[in-house]
Order: sequence, then C-alpha cells, then structure tokens
Amino acid sequence: MSFKDNARGLQGVIQDTREMIQLAEAIGFETAWFAEHHFTNYSISVSPLLMAAHMAGYTRRIKLGTAVIVLPLYQPMRIAQEIALVDRLTEGRLVLGVGSGYQAWEFDRYGLDVETRSDRLLAHWQLVSDALTSGKTVSTDRHGAPLNTDFLLDTLQQPLPPVYITSTNPTVLKAFQPWQATPFMTAGYRGSHKLRQRVRDARAGWQEAGLDGNMPVAVQQYIHVTDSRSEAREAAERAMFVARMIVALQGNTKVTGDAFIEAPPFAGEPWLDQVCDNLMFGDAGTVAERILSEVRDIRPSHYNCFFQFGDMPIARARRSLELFGERVIPLLEAELGKITVDLHPAAPGR
Repeated sequence: MSFKDNARGLQGVIQDTREMIQLAEAIGFETAWFAEHHFTNYSISVSPLLMAAHMAGYTRRIKLGTAVIVLPLYQPMRIAQEIALVDRLTEGRLVLGVGSGYQAWEFDRYGLDVETRSDRLLAHWQLVSDALTSGKTVSTDRHGAPLNTDFLLDTLQQPLPPVYITSTNPTVLKAFQPWQATPFMTAGYRGSHKLRQRVRDARAGWQEAGLDGNMPVAVQQYIHVTDSRSEAREAAERAMFVARMIVALQGNTKVTGDAFIEAPPFAGEPWLDQVCDNLMFGDAGTVAERILSEVRDIRPSHYNCFFQFGDMPIARARRSLELFGERVIPLLEAELGKITVDLHPAAPGR
C-alpha cells in the first residue's frame, strides 16, 4: 500500500488493495497480508489488524495476515485484546505475523529507541501470549506495583492463530518456539540469489544454536508476469522505488512536508535489467520455473507473492495477477500438486 502516483490518490490505494485481494481470493490464494508503517508514503497501511478486519467484509474465504504487527510500538495489554477481537470478527481467518520493526523514523515519533526493539518485542509478546492463551497477565500499575488482569476476549482459533515472525535471530525464535512460529523472510529487490543465501545462513545459525535447522520458513518475492521486457523494466522501477525508500528510512531519513520520502538512487543500485533477472519477472514459463527452482532449494512452507508494489497502476498489477492464475499456477501444480484453495469448497461428504 505504498503511495507514489496513484491516479485516484490515497483512496485509490485503498480501492486497489480491495480489488487485488478479491481477485487473489478468486484465484485461490490462501492468505492476504498487510504491512505496518507510519508517517510516510512508504505505506498507508498503518494498522494491519484494521486492514484485516476491513477486508473480512469484502472477502469470504481468504485468510487475512498481519505482516507484521510492529509489536514494540504497542501497549501490549491493548493489542492483545485487538488481536482476539479481529480473529473473532474475521470468523477465525486471522494469521498473526509479528516483528520488531526497524525504522528509526517511526520509533522516534513514538518516543521510542529503535535499539531496544528486540527486548521490547520479547517483553510485549510475553504479555500478549499470556493474555490470549491463559486469559491472565501480571503487569505493573502506574506506581510499579504488581497488577493482575483477567481477559474475557480470547481468539477464536485456539490456542492462537498461526504465528509468523520476521526474525531469524535464534534468541527470538526460541522465545516463540511454544507457538511454532514460522520465520518470514525476504530479500526485496535482490531477489532469489540473495534470498537463498539468507535462508541457508539462517538455517546454519539455527542449527548451531540448538534449534531445528529445517524448521518451516515463509518467503516473499516480487512477482510480475508479462511477455513484455519493457513492462518488466517498468515493474523493476517500481520495485526500486520501494528499495530506495527502505534505504532512506535506514539512513539519514529526509521526508517532505507532505510526508513523502526523499529517496534518490543509492550507491551500488543495480540496473533495471539486473533487477528483472533477480526477481520473478517475465513470461509465465519463466516465472514458474524460477519459483519452482527456488521452492526446490528453499522448501518454504509458505510462498508470499508481492504483486502490486510501488503503487503500480492497478490495470498492470491486476493483469499480472490474472496471468499468474491462468498460466503460472497450472505450471506450478503440474510439479507440486494442488496449491490453491477453492473459493467454493465442496460440502462435507461430497
């Protein structure tokens, strides 16, 4: 939900999101994911839980995931209740992705130190998980005295919705082990080669730390299905728009008075043709083979496809998603078997 040059403005970003998710549901995707970012045009999705609750009314089956709730930014007693409520509002379709965040620009504006994000993540998760699974927490009141709280709301999915975590840190993963949390990884514009390396390095680190080096992993890749090289290059430019904003937010962030990130090309930025070759861009056969090659190597439990990145015009993004459903998925299923979810499942016993 980045905002760059959408012809219908901010409302267009929201309308595009609804349209893409409804199409993804019709094609058979399992989950739609919503990011969380604040105070810039990097994303107008300031609340993934709010987006999930909203999209439940525009969809019937597709699961609605938070990718991710930046847990250090929240009061944990409040967010625990909101998680429970949204899982019930969506009739148990919530997928719970959490993470520590990384943008100092955001943390500063909430009066927080980004360097404390991992400690805050773990402390907040302890309260959230206690609230949702035992219905009880022990916190402190404003005077620092112990305060016991009972929670009426719990999640419809028991003991929790499926949990994903955007961390490869063994210490963090050990804390999330009781919930069988799946690490969620991406390499952005650097694409497949870098993503494979990250997964290999993470698995080696987990093994060394006494964790299961072969635990499930979820990955995300940029996807653009097109027979036109020029259209692929235009998509690559959209991907680099996102990459430039990320680099800007990690460094000396400059933002205009209307909250647009000043994000010029950065040192060492690849050529657009190289970006096209890094990512899942090209005709249906090319995209399918690249995905299959990655799946064979990484063996992910969840493969996240990022279609409308960098405020891509809806007609172009929608066409790519349609081609993915019509041409790419059959090629994937020829090797992997059934990977889509039926919009209208058969009744029991049929």
